[in-house]
Amino acid sequence: FGLGELSADDVRHINRVWHRLEPWPDSVPGLTRLKRRYTIATLSNGNVALLNNMAKHAGLPWDMILSAELCRHYKPDPETYRMTYEMLDLQPHEVMMVAAHNGDLIAAARQGLRTAFVKRPNEHGPMQTTDLEPQAAFDYVVESIEELADALGAD
Repeated sequence: FGLGELSADDVRHINRVWHRLEPWPDSVPGLTRLKRRYTIATLSNGNVALLNNMAKHAGLPWDMILSAELCRHYKPDPETYRMTYEMLDLQPHEVMMVAAHNGDLIAAARQGLRTAFVKRPNEHGPMQTTDLEPQAAFDYVVESIEELADALGAD
């Protein structure tokens, strides 16, 4: 494929494709609404630099970036979810994990977090076979972040 002929700058550009992901169309408007009423943060296994670059590129209005890198435990390790409420000086039930991944939400719920499953039928590509429907009794099941904002009363 001619990849051996790529420059070091080209390789770096390709390796950082995750830093330039486009958001789901409902993400920025839905998060913006939620931010008016709630503190919003990302919790990812991605490192802080990646998450910061993604937010800047996509216009994601996080109040904070929480990365598994900060506690050196990676989802679904329970310590990762505990870090969220400990860093925010909250009780577990005062934090909601919002995701399109059943495993992530189930692990968060085991730590006492509230949960919202956002249906993303193309999250894993056009041939997706997992995470099409919720596999547990999550607090909210929605089609979009904007629908979640509606459900939580975020104008």
